[in-house]
Amino acid sequence: MTSPTPTTDPSVIERELADIFVSALNLEVAAADIDPTAPLYGDGLGLDSIDILEVALAVSQRYGFQLRSDDENNQRIFQSLRSLAEHVARHRTQ
Repeated sequence: MTSPTPTTDPSVIERELADIFVSALNLEVAAADIDPTAPLYGDGLGLDSIDILEVALAVSQRYGFQLRSDDENNQRIFQSLRSLAEHVARHRTQ
């Protein structure tokens, strides 16, 4: 019996990531209330670099690929929940 193929649908992954953000960072907002296009840093969710490291670890564990702190694309990858979901959809292994 083979395991199901992981979804690459960014909208499904956005919802999963929103749940990860809320649980990993103990956010005082419901996952469904997170705007997928809002910036993760600053005026959006207001995350800092430590928060992003926490999320990167949780995402790496959940989706089976490494998000590296030295990736030159991190600013684009972590721009919003949507951009992170698109990156996960392309690179996930589980």
